[in-house]
Amino acid sequence: MAKKGKNAISPTRQEDYAAWYQEVVKVSDMAENSPARGCMIIKPWGYAVWENITKELDRAFKERGVKNAYFPIFIPLRFLEAEAAHVEGFAKECAVVTHHRLEAGPDGGLVPAGPLTEPYIVRPTSETIIGEAFSRWINSYRDLPVLINQWANVVRWEMRTRIFLRTSEFLWQEGHTAHASADEAKQRTAMMLEVYRDFAENWLAMPVLAGEKTAAERFPGAESTFCIEAMMQDCKALQAGTSHFLGQNFAKASNIRFQSEKGAEEFAWTTSWGVSTRMIGGMIMTHSDDDGLVLPPRLAPAHIVLMPILKDPDSNQAVLEFVRTLSRRLSSIPYLNGHIRVEVDDRDMGGKNWDWIKKGIPLRVEIGPRDIAQNAVFVARRDKPPSERQSMDTEIFVSEVPIMLEEIQANLFDRAKAYREANTRDIDSKDDFYAWFTPKNAEKPEIHGGFALAHWCGSPQCEAKIKDDLTVTIRLVPENTDAQKGRCIVCDKASNQRVVFAKAY
Repeated sequence: MAKKGKNAISPTRQEDYAAWYQEVVKVSDMAENSPARGCMIIKPWGYAVWENITKELDRAFKERGVKNAYFPIFIPLRFLEAEAAHVEGFAKECAVVTHHRLEAGPDGGLVPAGPLTEPYIVRPTSETIIGEAFSRWINSYRDLPVLINQWANVVRWEMRTRIFLRTSEFLWQEGHTAHASADEAKQRTAMMLEVYRDFAENWLAMPVLAGEKTAAERFPGAESTFCIEAMMQDCKALQAGTSHFLGQNFAKASNIRFQSEKGAEEFAWTTSWGVSTRMIGGMIMTHSDDDGLVLPPRLAPAHIVLMPILKDPDSNQAVLEFVRTLSRRLSSIPYLNGHIRVEVDDRDMGGKNWDWIKKGIPLRVEIGPRDIAQNAVFVARRDKPPSERQSMDTEIFVSEVPIMLEEIQANLFDRAKAYREANTRDIDSKDDFYAWFTPKNAEKPEIHGGFALAHWCGSPQCEAKIKDDLTVTIRLVPENTDAQKGRCIVCDKASNQRVVFAKAY
């Protein structure tokens, strides 16, 4: 239980941002580290957020003609070898299966036995194995487009892991499409990026920038990669979703051919796009505070917790009946694509208010005998200080719940957008650029400027120098921005557009 005048989370964001994040995940009961190195156990409160993400994104995909399927987690090594850039890009992250059984070893332990005739890669992404299926499914232009998505887990053997943000195994969706023309594939690439942008801003309440990656940051094997990037509260960027135009590269590697309308044999044009449980990490770091998790209402596992105050045996039953009746009324109220989600916490214990603050539930409601006598409830919002509570007439509260939830949703977005804007600046001087990304405090090397909009000549050498000097990368080339002449922040050569530089997760 937090003490008066103290924060519930220690250390705070300013004291140690990385440790603060881990503590928020812990006290909100979202997830925990697993015995398997670098992997996580997603607990019910955290998994419910993922379920809400999958439900809304799945709806958006299906509205755009995408159908769900499932492909094996094991990918023959030769499939990756067929696409040289792809295997090079993922080689260091691959987990490889080489044996198919265990047997007793000489010291009594278990040892691998039965070597496989061919190694299998544990799925880091599925372009190659889905491409093999497409090569069998597609024969004619009449078979196109093929629009497939799968909800799955993937494995990338990360060296440095952090729950939700970067783990050796994580959950995601990966969309894969095949088209008869480059234009159609490019349109699909842009369409799915817009789905992600809309979802991030309108459901996660997380403002994002959208644009194209440079060649150095491109998905291995793609012709172009587009992304959405958000600013976290330590001013680092988080890549929250990507959409790739693969051209004909994977079609040639997987032999995805079709007979065109004119009778010619052509290679298909393909795309892939995906988001993962990393979105949950982005949501946590965008909105949470030094009292714990803050959840955007549209994705919260529950919108309201009703907490009966049970002090007097003579009145406890009446309070519980009032709360249960109120819970049923609230649960019947339509909200977005469902109804209001309600928790009832009737535990006879102190400190449960702080439990729900740390779990980030949008609305906390206390109800005692005196409230019932006045037909009132005592309401607190998670987007406001814990001490800021108000008594509301029960009927007014019931009628205004959807309005309050949408106010919280909008407030979280506006707050995050204001923070990003306050920590973004146009920079034209190399000295100012280096100062912007230089730690202000040697004891806190992660504290730096934020997003820099600076000119870049397009040279990979200039991009690499910034990365080597400052661990700063070009996050994206913004879309829908006017050409603007300037001088490269590194070499002073001519440039036609600013790009977004930042440190990143």
